[in-house]
Amino acid sequence: MFDFVRKHTKIMMMLMFLLIIPSFVVFGIDGYSRMREQGEAVAHVGGQEIMQGEWDAMHKEESQRMRASMPNLDVKLLDSPEARYATLERLVRERVLAQAADKYKLTTSNERLAQELQANSVIASLRLPNGKLDMDRYRQLVSSQGLTPEGFEARVRRDLSARQVEAGITNSGFASATVADVALNAFFEKREVQVANFTSADFAAKINPTEAELEAYYKSNQTMFQTPEQVNIEYVVLDLEAVKKTIAISDADLKSYYDQNAAQLSGNEERRASHILINAAKGVSDADRQKAKARALELLQAVRKAPDSFAEVAKKNSQDTGSAANGGDLDFFTRGAMVKPFEDAAFSMKKGDISEIVESDFGYHIIKLTDIKVPKQRSFDELRPSILTDLRTQQAQRKFAETAEAFTNGVYEQSDSLKSVADKLKLEIKTADSVMRNPLPGATGLLANAKFLAAIFAPDAIEKGRNTEAIETASNQLTAARVTKHTPASTKAFAEVRNVARDKVIAVRAAELARKEGQEKLAAWKAAPASAVFPASVVVSRDKGQNFPPQVISAVLRADSSALPVFVGVDLGSKGYAVVRVNSLVPRTAPTEPAATQDRGQYAQWWTDAENQAYYGVLKERFKVAITASKPAPSTEDALAVAAR
Repeated sequence: MFDFVRKHTKIMMMLMFLLIIPSFVVFGIDGYSRMREQGEAVAHVGGQEIMQGEWDAMHKEESQRMRASMPNLDVKLLDSPEARYATLERLVRERVLAQAADKYKLTTSNERLAQELQANSVIASLRLPNGKLDMDRYRQLVSSQGLTPEGFEARVRRDLSARQVEAGITNSGFASATVADVALNAFFEKREVQVANFTSADFAAKINPTEAELEAYYKSNQTMFQTPEQVNIEYVVLDLEAVKKTIAISDADLKSYYDQNAAQLSGNEERRASHILINAAKGVSDADRQKAKARALELLQAVRKAPDSFAEVAKKNSQDTGSAANGGDLDFFTRGAMVKPFEDAAFSMKKGDISEIVESDFGYHIIKLTDIKVPKQRSFDELRPSILTDLRTQQAQRKFAETAEAFTNGVYEQSDSLKSVADKLKLEIKTADSVMRNPLPGATGLLANAKFLAAIFAPDAIEKGRNTEAIETASNQLTAARVTKHTPASTKAFAEVRNVARDKVIAVRAAELARKEGQEKLAAWKAAPASAVFPASVVVSRDKGQNFPPQVISAVLRADSSALPVFVGVDLGSKGYAVVRVNSLVPRTAPTEPAATQDRGQYAQWWTDAENQAYYGVLKERFKVAITASKPAPSTEDALAVAAR
């Protein structure tokens, strides 16, 4: 689509997480919030309260899904105050839509619920070879997440009803090609510019501060020269691996599991088929669909009379361009690889059979089963290690909630030591020294977990020496800690930080000189444009910034273009100053018709999203939404991003 989106995938993914992704939850984890106090109210929607515990539980769910879908994602992004607050805003949105659905009587039928569950890929993976749902695994899956099948289905039903609230907006949004082109042409407009940089580094050599100036700066900025507050801690971690170590499984149980699941454990049956497809996609008229079906019946009669001609008939008549050239051959496939009607037919046939007409979302199929590959059954000895691992994992998941409750109670009831709970649950007491309130760059795991760090620096932990509460530090992981040594923050002696203070004074003064020089040049060049000295011109745009800072690009695109050329000054903060001459406008390069169509579609989606957000604003007022939790202040990077828009 847009080059900017393609080149900044990671940024866009995080923006999606924080701002766009709807909070439809496939599998909720209500788990341990029930074992803990819900805390204080953090928001109010239509007279109902949202509690701190609900907020924590939802953020845990979303973080788990993000980690599962993007394993390389920096977990610190998920634990940031901004990410947590975005979760609260989505939770509020869920409640608003749920209350609106209830008020406007928007219900979900059993048929619609069934369609949604059938389309769910997680549930589809639980199907047995005969196509039926493995109810035991289904119950186990939802129960491990703190839900019953009925509770899960009720939750899906509620979410589907809530979707209907916004459907009138999202399903009817559009933007005319003319309006879209005007906006897109402006958005992608380019400007030819020349940029003169006055960088702080160029002025640093001119600065030679006195000792008195350094000492004055040191005294005025002592927080900058502090040794941070630190603690030494001991801690215990309860996770699935710890629970697994307590589980013993007998050979009899292993053998019983093998006997019941030997076929599935040995691998999946594969089938090879060829097909002839006559297209009749969703949305075609009934007349066209009947015409396609009649043509498929004609071909079925032909191949039934001469089965050996199937490949030739497929080459000449199949409308599946991917397989027609190969006589309709689809190679080997397992369950789940094909659309359900096709799969059901193929796995019910015998080798050499030709099916009846099979209707799918693509049209009408005639299937010939050409081969069956049944996996060789593996022996108990071959599968014993993997069965042992699977059973331990399953039992650990079931036992974790019970053990977690014992862990939570244990660290609270004997709050002056972790030894008792560690001995009872066979956990190792670990230690960490020189832990600070804010994680060090590159820190991972517990020592990068904001919630864990906040707990160990809480007054109860530092002043009273008590265990922290059991804290969820990851999926299926609880941690409790105890402070063994506390070192308060202290200001370093001037002699120790003199060189650091000198570098900072030079940086501040150099930036001031660069700014002064840049502002003087800007005034002089405006007064006498012919005297301006600039490097060669370049063309910049929103999606091609030519490595200029975002402040420069923002200033260039905001500059008054009614009387070009125009001079613009840009303060770059600690990096200096820039003077820009905007010489001319460069129209957007005309896109190809397919690209233009795609861009217009994206613009229409943006417009629809804006309309939907406005409608949600109306609903928030109607249901008297109030968020009482403090919204985190924007970071420097956020402020720059806003300024660049």
